[in-house]
Amino acid sequence: MVDFYPKNFGGLPPELSSLGNSRFVLLSIPYEATTTYGKGARFGPSAIIEASRNMELYDQELGFQPSDRGIHTTGELDFEDMAPEAMAATVKNGVAEYIRDDGFVFSLGGEHSISYPAFMAHREAFGEIGIVQIDAHADLRNEYLGSPYNHACVMRRIAGETSKIVQVGIRSMSREEAQFIAEEGGWPVVSPRRCNAGDDWMAEAMKSLPELVYLTIDIDGLDPSLVPCTGTPVPGGLEWRPLTRFLRRLCRERRVVGADLVELAPDGVHRASEFLAATLVYKVMAYVLDGEKE
Repeated sequence: MVDFYPKNFGGLPPELSSLGNSRFVLLSIPYEATTTYGKGARFGPSAIIEASRNMELYDQELGFQPSDRGIHTTGELDFEDMAPEAMAATVKNGVAEYIRDDGFVFSLGGEHSISYPAFMAHREAFGEIGIVQIDAHADLRNEYLGSPYNHACVMRRIAGETSKIVQVGIRSMSREEAQFIAEEGGWPVVSPRRCNAGDDWMAEAMKSLPELVYLTIDIDGLDPSLVPCTGTPVPGGLEWRPLTRFLRRLCRERRVVGADLVELAPDGVHRASEFLAATLVYKVMAYVLDGEKE
């Protein structure tokens, strides 16, 4: 335990973690009400922040220290009403509060249902934006267990707002979702097999995206051998290096205006899961800054 470091993302001192001095805002959204299998996503944000306090902050790949631009860690978003519809309004307002022209809001879930209102807050702020989804599941059900705001429906809600979508890592879907993709989709749906085999698919993905993009990362998009701590793990997932190569290219060729990482369900044993999640959050921040140099 490293209690001598501040209890924020990266363990940063005040001059690198105050809101006024920070390029990035890390918003914790520990919402979990619609998960149906493995529980514990509500503990994901705090576990990621704790793991981040033990990371090296110099990025060896890129040759600079992203935290020098400042990372502000907010308190956890509170939910007076846990109903999915009320959650959507709370998250949208909470994210919108921190969006500003020169800033970047990175939301930590919690379950994946938080991504639709987070996306909508960014769309209202930036106008037309696309979305890249990293995930094992298509999340395109029209409703699930009586709610259109269930975590299994998040991309169906977003698909009603934009067709500029790229789905990466998908390897689990219902017949309903497969039919929707065939009839209404038209965007790239990239399997882990193709992603892990090479980078030929990336040009197609980029062509499908507008200049401004929101990024949502369901941690179960990665293989369970890397991240066993997630509610619904699916074998045959993404590997680290192909995924990070794509994210670096995405941030170089498009402007990523906001992001989230969801569905980490820490178990207190497999600490590598939360450390990988923290590292991935920090990598995205690094790639956003690196892309601005191009």
